[in-house]
Amino acid sequence: MNFFDITLNSLKLICGFDPTLYNIIFLSLKVSFSALIISSSIALIIGYILALNNFYFKNSIIVILNALMGIPPVVVGLIVYFLLAAQGPLGILQFLYTPYAMILAQCIIIFPIVCSLSYEVFFHSWKQFKDHFRAFNIPHIGILMIIFRHSYFIILTILMSAFGRAISEVGAVMVVGGNIEHYTRVMTTAITLQTRMGNLDYAMALGIILILLTVLLNALVYIINLKKR
Repeated sequence: MNFFDITLNSLKLICGFDPTLYNIIFLSLKVSFSALIISSSIALIIGYILALNNFYFKNSIIVILNALMGIPPVVVGLIVYFLLAAQGPLGILQFLYTPYAMILAQCIIIFPIVCSLSYEVFFHSWKQFKDHFRAFNIPHIGILMIIFRHSYFIILTILMSAFGRAISEVGAVMVVGGNIEHYTRVMTTAITLQTRMGNLDYAMALGIILILLTVLLNALVYIINLKKR
């Protein structure tokens, strides 16, 4: 088969709403959005706290967060595996080779990204407007809402970048999820498996969907920004 035949067959799979294909897609979205919501909720708060407060270990924490942005995902998968293994500290939860383990791995991967980048956004906004905030004696929750409204497009871009990192991850989710059919098989692990098996139609269909999802989400953020201008 040539490239055009493979692409045509993959489009037929997508338009034909192949149940196995869409089961993989929905699981990928479920895992990655869950990881994004959980991780970013904590990361944004910590980034905000770091931006507005000075304390002894602040610079050390920022350096560590920046360093963790580049941590190899497969190493994260290995760490989570040891934590969730039967002999590990969290083995009693029996999360290994479940979607929960995959969510945990993705949370660890995207947490430093959201935390570090949101810190920069909050810090520069605080530095620019702190005299106004202090003059009007605005409480912390009010400051957070004002900064978020002022920099929402940058924050949304950070979140979409984190989501893209999560949904495109293969190493960590393969280690802790096991690529179990109809249970922990997501788009990236399915693409790897189908390519090795020679099922290029399936692999291409999943690749097209993965690219389309990324483009649509970023287009949505851009449209929201245009409407707010």
